[in-house]
Amino acid sequence: MRDTTILDAAALLALAMGRGPAISPPALKINPSIPALAGVWRSEDGTVHLTLKSDHSYALSVAGRKRNAQGSYLLDGPDLRLRDDSGLRTPARLAGGAIEMAGHELLPLSPPGVAPIGR
Repeated sequence: MRDTTILDAAALLALAMGRGPAISPPALKINPSIPALAGVWRSEDGTVHLTLKSDHSYALSVAGRKRNAQGSYLLDGPDLRLRDDSGLRTPARLAGGAIEMAGHELLPLSPPGVAPIGR
């Protein structure tokens, strides 16, 4: 006797659309001695918003994209590595008080009365 799994069209579509069981990528190792980058960063034209939190999580929105990214980040020298919850990795780099990522330069925003991060 052979074991066979039979899936109907709805189950196959759910798997194809990513609605199957959630698989979490392994957590990034966090180095507590890394300087905090927590804050909101934005491209000059406003198309990219990156929020870095002090717990090393992030949220990223890009104009024109239907879904926002969120996940964890790691700073290794000037290199910033973002890994979203699906496992996709996005490299970025700190340079001159800005974050360079995918052809965009993100500058820090700050609440009123607080000096911008990295400036």
